[in-house]
Amino acid sequence: MKLRTWIVAITAIGSSILPASCGTQNNADFLIPEGTQAGDLQLEECTYEIDKEDYPADCGTLIVPENRANPESRLIALPVTRVRTTGNQPAEPIFVLPGGPGISNHGTPQIRWFLDKHDVVIVGYRGVDGSVRLDCSEVSAHIKNLPGDMLGEASIENMSDAYGRCAERLQSEGVDLGGYTVVEVIDDLEDGRLALGYGKINLFSISYGTRLAMIYAWRYPESIHRSAMVAVNPPGHMFYYAPEVIDEQLAYYANLCAQDPKCSAQTDDLAETMRTVSQNMPDRWWGFPIDRGMLRAASFESLSDTQAAAKVFDTWLAAAKGDYSGMAMLTLAGPMMFADATVWGENIAKAAGADYEMTRELRVDMNLATSILGSPRSEMAAAAARWLVNTLPEEYQQVQPSDVETLLLSGSIDLWTPAQFAEDELRPSLSKGQHVVVAENGHAEMLWRQPEASKRLLTSFFDTGEADDSLFTYQLWEYNVGLGFPAIAKIILAVGALIVTLILVVVRKLV
Repeated sequence: MKLRTWIVAITAIGSSILPASCGTQNNADFLIPEGTQAGDLQLEECTYEIDKEDYPADCGTLIVPENRANPESRLIALPVTRVRTTGNQPAEPIFVLPGGPGISNHGTPQIRWFLDKHDVVIVGYRGVDGSVRLDCSEVSAHIKNLPGDMLGEASIENMSDAYGRCAERLQSEGVDLGGYTVVEVIDDLEDGRLALGYGKINLFSISYGTRLAMIYAWRYPESIHRSAMVAVNPPGHMFYYAPEVIDEQLAYYANLCAQDPKCSAQTDDLAETMRTVSQNMPDRWWGFPIDRGMLRAASFESLSDTQAAAKVFDTWLAAAKGDYSGMAMLTLAGPMMFADATVWGENIAKAAGADYEMTRELRVDMNLATSILGSPRSEMAAAAARWLVNTLPEEYQQVQPSDVETLLLSGSIDLWTPAQFAEDELRPSLSKGQHVVVAENGHAEMLWRQPEASKRLLTSFFDTGEADDSLFTYQLWEYNVGLGFPAIAKIILAVGALIVTLILVVVRKLV
C-alpha cells in the first residue's frame, strides 16, 4: 500500500516516482476494436521514462478474456510495454512484477539496471491497469467517515458492507469478478510472453509480485529461466500477519534502539514502552480524537521503512511521556492516508483470493490482548466477508517444489514480509535457490538504500545464475527523527491559534 509513502512524504523526506509516459493512460483509452481476439497484441514505438530519462520502447495493448473459466467471457484490454535493451546481444527478457495488490504494474525504476543486456517487459495488472479498474469509492468513503475505532467491530462491519456494495455495483456494470484472481494475472503474463514471441523469460518481482512469480514458476516452469524475488511473500501471508511475529520484529527494533544513543536515551526498552502506551492510550488530546485502531494500522504500515520507523517510534515515545499530540496528528491525517492508498477492489480481490479463510475468526485470532500492535492488516481482512472471494486452487495455496533458478532477497527488519518466512517456508522447496538477507533493511529497502549493491546482486544473478552480494555494506539503523509528528501537530496548532488571534484582532478593529 501507499500509506508508508504518505508517512514519509508528509514529513518531507519522501520522493515520488513518476510512472512511464506510455503506462499512464486513462482506463477509458483502452478500446477493444471489433474483430479482436484473445491473445492479440498491437504494439507501436514509444518512449518510456525512467528517472526523467527516456528509453526506446514499444507500447501497446494485449487482449485477454476477462474470465478464462467462462467460454462466453467478454474481452478486456491490458497495457503492455517493452523497454528495449540497449545491448547488441540481448539475453532473456525480464518481466517485472512489483508490489500491491491494488497498485499499477508501471513505475519500477530499477528496471534501468537491466537494459544493457535485457528487454524489460511490463504487462499491466488486470483490475488496476487497462480497460477495467476495480475502484471501490464505497470503501474510500467509509475510511473518510470512520464510525469510531478504525479496527473496531462497527468499523469492520461497515467496511465489509462497503465491499459488498462495491461488488454489487461492479457486477451491475458488467464486471465479472470471478476473473480478477492471481491465476488470471499469471495467465495474462504468459499470454504476453507468447504474443511477444519470447522463449524463456526472467522474472523480477517485489512483495505481492513475488507471489505471482512463485505461482508462475509452478504453473509454467518451462517458461521461466531465472526468478529474482525481493521481499518474499509465501502462501499464507498476503493477509495474515501473526501478532507474535510482529512483536518479534518490534523486539528487533528495540535491540537496535538500545544501540542508538538518541533512541536509548528515550527508553530502556522500546518494545515494552510501546506495549505500555498501547494499553493505556487516551481517547483525546486537547479535544482532538485519538483513534487507537488508526494508530496501530498506521504504525504497522510504516514500520517496514526504517526512515519512517524512527518517526513512528518518536510518536510512541512522546506518548509515553504524556505527549499524545503525534497520535492525534496521525488520527486526523489517517483517513487521507488510507482512503486512496490502493485500488480497494483490486486489493481485496487478489489478496482475499490468495489467502482468505472464510471460517477464520480474525478478530479473535489477531486480538491485542498480549501483543503491542495486534495484526492490523489481518484484522481489516475480516471485512472481506461480503466480497465475492474467488480462492486460488488448493495446489497454489501451499508451497510447491521448484527447479527454477531463484534468488530470494530480504531485509532483516521487514514487518510485511519477514525474512524468516522466505528462509523457513520457501527456500527449502527450491532446488536451485539462494537467499540473501541484508541486515537492518526494511521492506525492499536495499533497492534504494544500497542501489549499486542491489544492482550488482540482481544483474549477476540474471547473467550467470550466481548472486554477487559483495557490495553490500552494514548500515546501522539510526534514530533520525527530524521533524516528527508531535512537532508537526504543535506547529499546526500554533499556526491555527495565530490565525484565530489575527482574526480576532481584525474583528475588534472593525468593531
